[in-house]
Amino acid sequence: MTMTPPAAGPVVAVLQSNYLPWKGYFDIIRRADQVVFYDDVQFTRNDWRSRNRIKTSHGLRWLSVPVGTSTSRRICDVVLPDHRWQRRHHRTLVQEYGRAPAFELIRPLLDEGLLSREWTNLSDLNTWFIRAIAGRFLGLTPRWRDSRDLSLEGSGADRLLQLLLAVGARRYVSGPAGRAYIDEAHFAAQGIEIEWMDYSRYPEYPQLHPPFEHAVSVVDLLAHVGAEAPRFIRPVPD
Repeated sequence: MTMTPPAAGPVVAVLQSNYLPWKGYFDIIRRADQVVFYDDVQFTRNDWRSRNRIKTSHGLRWLSVPVGTSTSRRICDVVLPDHRWQRRHHRTLVQEYGRAPAFELIRPLLDEGLLSREWTNLSDLNTWFIRAIAGRFLGLTPRWRDSRDLSLEGSGADRLLQLLLAVGARRYVSGPAGRAYIDEAHFAAQGIEIEWMDYSRYPEYPQLHPPFEHAVSVVDLLAHVGAEAPRFIRPVPD
């Protein structure tokens, strides 16, 4: 029997957790009523799950969380046995953004997340920062959910569809990469509309060390514009 969600169901985003994600990640969250962290899937090395970029006086720089070399594990199973990287990342962020106009607004969050806590699990680290940044600085308060609570089976687009039906979604907010594996007509037949993201029209802001770069951690945005950050995660209208 076909499962069709109710017409009044929520707008849902399904996201693998990323380390200190860029502003486009939070734009997806902004559009959703519910955000499902989808970390019970394959972990990929050298990806956004465990690293992100910042802007420095010497150009772009990666901040990478040490996660070991194993490839046969889910994101939610990635253990962080060494905490020394936390102080290194904190020191680097203070050095590179300490002179930014609004850095002192975000510094207490960085102190708490990188100095006061010791993380042993990648998903826990990522989701804590994402939820804290969304709520404290961007005014985003969706219903947060975890795909591990939904008893999903299968893989790929079929598993994603199963998740969306389980939460009663009426619309799914997807990054553009989803076009490679999602059959939009098949989702529509199940009553789920897809909203495709377009990351091409975000406004620029005064940024240390020009030229301007969009594809960096949201820490960059918060350090430069502070309380004005919510308007910079909205694309400029056509």
